[in-house]
Amino acid sequence: MTASRRLVLARRPTGMVDDATTRLEEGAAPVPGAGQALLRVRYLSIDPTIRTWMDDAPGYLPPIALGETIRGAGVGEVVESNIERYAPGDLVVGMVGWQDYALADDGAAAMQTIPPGIDPVLGLSVLGVTGITAYFGMTDVGRVAEGDTVVVSGAAGATGSVAGQIAKIRGARRVVGIAGTAEKCAWIVDELGFDAAVNYRHDDLPGALRAACPEGIDLYYDNVGGPVLDACLAQLALHGRVVMCGAISLYSATERPPGPKNIFNLIIKRARMEGFLLLDYFDRFPEAQTALFGWLTEGRLKHAEHIVEGLEHAPDALNLLFTGGNRGKVIVKL
Repeated sequence: MTASRRLVLARRPTGMVDDATTRLEEGAAPVPGAGQALLRVRYLSIDPTIRTWMDDAPGYLPPIALGETIRGAGVGEVVESNIERYAPGDLVVGMVGWQDYALADDGAAAMQTIPPGIDPVLGLSVLGVTGITAYFGMTDVGRVAEGDTVVVSGAAGATGSVAGQIAKIRGARRVVGIAGTAEKCAWIVDELGFDAAVNYRHDDLPGALRAACPEGIDLYYDNVGGPVLDACLAQLALHGRVVMCGAISLYSATERPPGPKNIFNLIIKRARMEGFLLLDYFDRFPEAQTALFGWLTEGRLKHAEHIVEGLEHAPDALNLLFTGGNRGKVIVKL
């Protein structure tokens, strides 16, 4: 029998994930049955939503049960297959979980095969959920238009860094990124082509936003929620739009903060605020991937990955998203 390790949810976290939250277990790798394939997991996608699944709270997916393998997307290599869809050696992307080996089937949750020659890391970052989220959030939900002033929070993160570049590609007049360090602010301006950056740890965040967006914010792409969202609501231009992609500042909070004080500005500015889930766009993934791949090959879209080695370090990798210790997409290599 082939040994397989897995990280299970041992205790629901309060605040940040710690050593007691997960437990590393070892057993036999699963055996594929009819209509199944065995995958050797090669990479894990570390996404903020994983932290929300650890809580015993309702969401768009059920909570991870205690003792259950931590849910998460990743890339697996097919090592044995009883499905025509998958051949040994294929690389596939889908919900593999935090484990060495996983099963894939041919049902509704079938995984996507990564075309030969495509770096599998890209299948988790700019050509995967990260890039696709940025694409539909910016184009369909935000309806970015030529001449817009766009602000993106979490701008040095996996989704925000791509979303800001898409805004520029689609003709935004000015794109301002919000990040948490001087180094990240410099990176999104000097390397990714943002027009300006604001450090959200600035003593006067509202004043810094007014200086960066003197005519107001036409489109705000929110990845963090909390005080940053509130500050951007106050700066909305007439008929502004707010895209609610994520609220990472709240995911590990022990108490819910009060609601935004500036929500009334949506009425004054006749603005719109809308949330979305990527699941709503599943049938249109190829459209987004085609566009993203084209911009990549043209050199118009840049990306960065923060690679962490080892399954056992996946909890530490998840915490990077909440401490700001990453730049770009966080991925665990097994």
